[in-house]
Amino acid sequence: MRRFVTPENKKWWTLAAVSVGLFMIMLDNTVVNVALPSIRRSLGMSLEGLEWVVAGYALTFAAFMLIGGKLADYFGRRLIFMLGLVVFTAASLACGLAPNGGFLIGARVVQGLGGALMNPATLSIITATFAPRERGKAIGIWAGVSAMALAIGPLVGGLLTEHVNWNWIFFVNVPFGIAGLFAIPIFIDESRDESAHQRLDLPGLASSAVGLFSLTYGFIEANNYGWSSPRILGAFAVAVVSLVAFGLLERHQRAPMLDLSLFRNRTFGGANAAMLFVGLAMFGTFFYLSLYMQNVLGYSPVKAGASFLPMTVLIIVIAPRAGALTDKVGSRWLVGGGMTLLAVMLFYYTQLGAHESFWKILPGLLIGGVGMGMTMTPTTAAAMSAVAVDQAGVGSAVLNSARQVGGSLGIAVMGSIVAGSSSYLTGFHDALRVGSLLCLAGAVVAVALIRKIEHPHEHEQVRDAAAVEAA
Repeated sequence: MRRFVTPENKKWWTLAAVSVGLFMIMLDNTVVNVALPSIRRSLGMSLEGLEWVVAGYALTFAAFMLIGGKLADYFGRRLIFMLGLVVFTAASLACGLAPNGGFLIGARVVQGLGGALMNPATLSIITATFAPRERGKAIGIWAGVSAMALAIGPLVGGLLTEHVNWNWIFFVNVPFGIAGLFAIPIFIDESRDESAHQRLDLPGLASSAVGLFSLTYGFIEANNYGWSSPRILGAFAVAVVSLVAFGLLERHQRAPMLDLSLFRNRTFGGANAAMLFVGLAMFGTFFYLSLYMQNVLGYSPVKAGASFLPMTVLIIVIAPRAGALTDKVGSRWLVGGGMTLLAVMLFYYTQLGAHESFWKILPGLLIGGVGMGMTMTPTTAAAMSAVAVDQAGVGSAVLNSARQVGGSLGIAVMGSIVAGSSSYLTGFHDALRVGSLLCLAGAVVAVALIRKIEHPHEHEQVRDAAAVEAA
């Protein structure tokens, strides 16, 4: 092994080991959607159960991402990365072996916890490993791995579901996870934040997790129990109390999980609000568009997965160019224009019927690909340029949490609309109209709040890396 791993090239082996874990996390953001109809048939799950399969992962990922970064800084980035990989790999195995829907949902929640422990450590490890003159190249490779995993996720999910079994969209993580556990102690050196002010914000974690779970539970289960039932009203009441308590706690903590003072900057607040709206509108759209393709149009899992490729390829092509353009003109109008295009895409899809060809779906995918490419990188650039360099880690984590929170709530809100309708297609159209309005609202917020901030060159590498992660 010493012949291959030398002091000169060890940092690149470190990057490879980190990239394996990153690939797994990003893949699981997109690989599941096309397998949902097969999972539903196999486990006899309801539509609400399928929503929890996706929302449970996104919700736990969001709730624990900030504390995951704190744990990595406090106990050591390599240690927490390994712990997260163990949790993620074991949960992936449990997902594949799930005998029923409840077990699968529980395993997905744990999988999200593993991802939340791993994700914040990846960029910190790269930053601690590479000198500034090589960091840009390393981050570029890191970003490419993220983009590739996101792009091929739907196709991989379709191929495994159709030609093997849906269980293998989870089993495929296991050998990569085991290989990573052997590689990490060899290739990654331990690092941590030695500053005295580091401490864990357990009250903040508990109150935010309870609040987000209660809010999501209320939206997803409202059609089962009734919007006026004590259970649902109680869930919303717990959500309000918990989230208010979270805000009060974070204002008075010496080392809070979420530094609320960041939001005094209008650009940072506007960028996070825009990302929240993107998650609200687009996570639910991808969820229900996958179901529409398979359950209404009769697409196979492979065809459904491949159908998303034009959109993902456009995102990969346009996002870096939008980032470069941001440096010249700022993020404000790019984000506003991109979210307007997303609104157009969603409104276009309200015209879809029960017997459409792929060529009717394609224009919306192309519009959405351009819109997402124009939105994600400039939004992240705006947020990262609005925070000090020593707060770049928490700034990135807040932005990613906004996306994941929006995603879990978006699935829940759109699900309640679909489930409360007279037919799936009618509910699908109504949900798309709501999504279109949310995107327009995000565009208005972006144009109203985001401003161009002149930032020093040292922001750029962290900002560009966070941009791909957010996308």
